[in-house]
Amino acid sequence: MSDGEKVVSAQLQDELEAIANLVKATAAQSEGDGLALLKLLRLLESLHHDIRDDLFQETLPRNRQSLYALLKDMESEGGWPYISRMKLRSLLQYLFNEESKPLGLENSSAYEE
Repeated sequence: MSDGEKVVSAQLQDELEAIANLVKATAAQSEGDGLALLKLLRLLESLHHDIRDDLFQETLPRNRQSLYALLKDMESEGGWPYISRMKLRSLLQYLFNEESKPLGLENSSAYEE
């Protein structure tokens, strides 16, 4: 990696951290407001789709060397980005379980992996 690539990489990392901090702060401000948090999740999903479809797909490898570099990065950095959604069955189960829980046990997980 050249010095120029290191500077760009460090700058990108700083920008990504700033974005992550802003998203986390926005989510924290919306704690307890399900509609606001849902709106934030929808925005993140929309951004994911826009970046993937409009920008990322154009950068996909066109030769074996580029494909190897992409696959190597995916293997070392955690694979393909994916935004999971709460399944309707989990939401309904969560809501059903909430009716039968004693007070103070509202923080159960309603997500399926």
